[in-house]
Amino acid sequence: MRCTILSLVSLFCGLILAQDDGNTPETEKTSETQSCFPDTCNLLKEFGSLREKLGIMETRLKDSENQILELKKKETTKIAFSAAIGGNGQQIGPFNTDTTLIYKTVITNIGNAYNEHTGIFAAPVTGLYYFTFYYHAGGSHPVSLVLIKNSQSVVTAYDHQTLNDGADNGGNAVFMQLQQGDQVFIRLGANTNVWGNNAITTFSGFLVNQD
Repeated sequence: MRCTILSLVSLFCGLILAQDDGNTPETEKTSETQSCFPDTCNLLKEFGSLREKLGIMETRLKDSENQILELKKKETTKIAFSAAIGGNGQQIGPFNTDTTLIYKTVITNIGNAYNEHTGIFAAPVTGLYYFTFYYHAGGSHPVSLVLIKNSQSVVTAYDHQTLNDGADNGGNAVFMQLQQGDQVFIRLGANTNVWGNNAITTFSGFLVNQD
């Protein structure tokens, strides 16, 4: 439709130029054109205003479409995982140095953000996340588990060595604001231990709200 109107306007302008004999002064041409075609001049002004408004509407429509797509993307982003340390009930640790625990038994991994080969969760989107970790351990060694964000210690679960306590259970949890690509994992402290199988000593997390 816009192309048709433009074609008509171009044709009209061509007819006006064709009627010009080349000898009429510019002021007389303008006067004659305005006197002979006042309605057409008004139409051209209205057409120009209409084109400007149409351009603004198209821009706003495009912005709205982008906002809708972004909202749909956020609604469909689901991130959740749970993994157990695995093993057959044997003691894991103590080690001479701090060690990243690898939770090998994946229970849930919606979004594939948790890596069962490294024990690291990498945030696929920016947002608010919730993490939990629990352990079972023998009391003959202390327990020290730290949730790490990139290289920063965030929360800890700890238990002292005891002579009369045969087993210990504990854990911790935290809400964290993460940027896309941030890494979260559990570190076992040097000279401490946990016990592992497919049901105890777990690490879990999920996306609460995407920014």
